[in-house]
Amino acid sequence: MWKGIVGQNFIPETFKEYVQNLIWDAWQPDFVVLHNTGEPNLANRPNGLIYQHILGLQSYYRYDQGWSGGPHLFIDDRQIWVFTPLTVPGVHSPSWNSLALGIEMLGDYDTEDFDLGRGAMVRDNTVAAIAILSAVLGIDPDTMRLHREDPRTTHHCPGNNVDKVGFIQLVKGYAA
Repeated sequence: MWKGIVGQNFIPETFKEYVQNLIWDAWQPDFVVLHNTGEPNLANRPNGLIYQHILGLQSYYRYDQGWSGGPHLFIDDRQIWVFTPLTVPGVHSPSWNSLALGIEMLGDYDTEDFDLGRGAMVRDNTVAAIAILSAVLGIDPDTMRLHREDPRTTHHCPGNNVDKVGFIQLVKGYAA
């Protein structure tokens, strides 16, 4: 049964208000799993993600993959897109779908820079989103996992250019 998508985009300030107004009575995640899209990458989406891209992703997950949902968020250098409703389990990481929020960052962070230019802007929006979710849900940022840490996946996601320890420190700094 397809869970639907929200299909709304936010900047960090409005995302915080959105998350604070959600009711988390059916499901509450224990941690966050960080992903990158790989394809499309930043070069494929010079203006970030637009609504038509989100609809294309919905078609991909629902019809091509046959999944009940997708990741919770897609984040680019301009905005935070809510995809699968945050208050229900998504589909993003085989071992952790029922336990974690799945956050996709636009880019291929094996080949694209994560600390400069657009990659740094994606990183900063993602840091803000995770800090906001962690604060609202009482999730310890240290529990964040990378998709490649899932023992049931073969993806090297979110790429070698993403330093987990450094990223978590940025989340903690934003939250402070």
